[in-house]
Amino acid sequence: MIKTIRSGLWTCSRCLRQASRTRHQKRWLSSAPGAAQLDASHVPVDHTSSDLKHDDSLLRQIFDSPPTFKDFARPFSKVGARENVGLFRNKYLTSPQGFLIFANVTINRAQKLVHKVLNASTLEDYKALVRDLDRLSDLLCRVLDVSDFVRVTHPDEKIQAAASQAWSLVYQYMNQLNTATGLSDQLGKALANPEVMASWSEEEQTVANLLQQDFMKSAIHLPKGSRDRFVDLSQRISELGSHFVQDMQPEQRFLDFPSSKFYGMNPQMARRYIRGGVIHLPTMSPEATVALRTVHDEDTRKAIYYATRTASGRSINILEAMLKSRAELANLSGFESYGQMALHDKMMAKTPESVHQFLLALSKHNAPLVEEEVAALLREKGSKQQGTATDLQPWDRDYYMESIRSSMRSRRRTADFLAAYFSLGTVMQGLSRLFTRLYGIRFIPRDTLPGETWHPDVRRLDVVSDTDGHVAVLYCDLFYRVDKAPNPAHFTVRCSREISESEIQEAAERNAAGIEGSPQFESPIDAANDGMHVSQKSGSVKQLPTIALVCDFEEKQGRDGPALLDYYQMETLFHEMGHAIHSILARTSLQNVSGTRCATDFAELPSTLMEHFCADPTVLGLFARHHLTDEPLPYEMVVDKLHVARRFEASDRENQIILAMLDQQYHSSLPNQDKFDSTEIYLDIQRKFGKLPSDPRGTRWQGFFGHLFGYGSTYYSYLFDQVLSRRVWQVVFSAGQNGAALDRANGERLKENLLKWGGSRDPWRCLSDALQDEHLINGDEKAMRLVGSWVVKDDFHD
Repeated sequence: MIKTIRSGLWTCSRCLRQASRTRHQKRWLSSAPGAAQLDASHVPVDHTSSDLKHDDSLLRQIFDSPPTFKDFARPFSKVGARENVGLFRNKYLTSPQGFLIFANVTINRAQKLVHKVLNASTLEDYKALVRDLDRLSDLLCRVLDVSDFVRVTHPDEKIQAAASQAWSLVYQYMNQLNTATGLSDQLGKALANPEVMASWSEEEQTVANLLQQDFMKSAIHLPKGSRDRFVDLSQRISELGSHFVQDMQPEQRFLDFPSSKFYGMNPQMARRYIRGGVIHLPTMSPEATVALRTVHDEDTRKAIYYATRTASGRSINILEAMLKSRAELANLSGFESYGQMALHDKMMAKTPESVHQFLLALSKHNAPLVEEEVAALLREKGSKQQGTATDLQPWDRDYYMESIRSSMRSRRRTADFLAAYFSLGTVMQGLSRLFTRLYGIRFIPRDTLPGETWHPDVRRLDVVSDTDGHVAVLYCDLFYRVDKAPNPAHFTVRCSREISESEIQEAAERNAAGIEGSPQFESPIDAANDGMHVSQKSGSVKQLPTIALVCDFEEKQGRDGPALLDYYQMETLFHEMGHAIHSILARTSLQNVSGTRCATDFAELPSTLMEHFCADPTVLGLFARHHLTDEPLPYEMVVDKLHVARRFEASDRENQIILAMLDQQYHSSLPNQDKFDSTEIYLDIQRKFGKLPSDPRGTRWQGFFGHLFGYGSTYYSYLFDQVLSRRVWQVVFSAGQNGAALDRANGERLKENLLKWGGSRDPWRCLSDALQDEHLINGDEKAMRLVGSWVVKDDFHD
């Protein structure tokens, strides 16, 4: 099926949990794990540039010094004074109308390519077929990916609207292709020909198999009646999922308490809801969450807990209807369950049973750690009640966790002024230095031309390799704006792909013909990539990966001061840059497998791994210094911070394991049963696998589990990548010991065995090679069970 194999908007589950609305709170899941085994009293500090041949001071200044950036950047407003080069230097995208021209030109080019594929008949035609189909996918992605980005990011409503129109035109054309069997039939003939298969590279064979699997899941080979039902069900699932996420509500929307019942909570937080001595508390408000952690009165916490854990009956009905429709869709497509359908071709796990084995092993090895944490909570409860506590209620958990953490904060050796050491410019500088040490690439600020970016705040960085020259373009839109989406995200605007000589010749002919409305290009190569950047190293022409990194950091120090990041914002930037480095290093010849277009449960590994690096003292020594005094960061501040944040990591992990198990059960064959009860399934999993107190009867929290729509049967993947990234950190980078986090040999080991392949090689082989562990090579249930056993207790517990 010709489509965007991975969405241009790469917003991972961790990124969504790190939305700006939580910028003053601890992350839901574990904090940076990299510092777990480090001695804060022996910290190597290195503030020199990682390569003395390259001065990176400007990189820091364009983010930290508004006057410097203003002087560096050409006036954004004077677009009319010089030629508008187009958004991302795509010469079609100089105006709203340009998006529609781009879409129509693309469809015309795609139609000619489809005609070529459908009329393939010779051996040479079939040998070229996989690259033709990949090129067809790339043509459509060129419009879909940039339009998807623009319609959610660009501040100009006219350009947003034009991008949406362009997206709809190309998406509609793509769906037309997906309802015909011709392309699938031709691919099947190519795959069945031994001579064709023998001529294809590993990358070409991978792409061919991916496309064939997509065709199989698209229902185009079903009888017309079944195909129509498939389309109807797909539409119904989309509508139900949207309603489920957007309209979720608690059964009880408000709670009333005498204000005296809220003793222990910061009165400033509750004041806005007090009228006549009564607190009228919205059930789903942040204040309700805080109340569960701080209010002393147990009955009040109990009432709030019940309300915040009980979704409305309507939400439950919508959820169960969506799950039943997914089960029917899977059965219609020949699968036993929706989980089987979703996992079999795009995930490392491959089968629901493999996921089950991973989660069982993870739960087994995590359980003793949770028991230790529960014992600590019972001791805390006993000390508060001046006796011995024998039971822990569900509404006790957050309260006594916060009590222990509060005590830990009061014993901190230093105050938490970490943000003073993390100006945005120094963090970007540090990332460049880290990547230079590990991979031989660095960030170089580049002036933008008129029309190239979508806002004056956007900085452009060219990614330059010591050996390969210019390898990627990175646009950084990192500052908060009112009209900007709050979630940090990595967008792949254009993927890596090799451009053939025949494409360049076609582009030359089109350019010479001067098609009405189309721009004129400086050269055939320029025309072949719409004016965007290419690489001409090693005798081939490749599209350069073009990436947009979007965050919402506040410029806290006024007009002329730097933006200071708290620890979790710094961690977010490292995480998102992990996605970017994957796109940068995996410059494949075919776009279907470039960068992050790989197994979904593999794609989070590079980004999650970066969370270990940002907690390593030698990495922090590259850049972390006070923005005013230039003093190095006292590492004990980081240790104290993470000590508190990770105190109940095992309990947090247990919650995620249970939710991943729930996701698997909901997408099994169970929804086909007449007596399917989503509430009973959830409560049963909690009772069987939880060491913490389970929800009481009468609650139904699953109605708030919005990820069930977007991550149906794949919610386990973030836990999976957490475990994998920790293993890679420990094995490849020796957990940062003796400077291993900055060792070029370790970086090359990761790049050559894992990062550079994107999705073109079996991820289990990549992982096995990187870890030098042959037990993983088959990627079977045994391998999943082994990964689930890689749980260790971190050293941050008292």
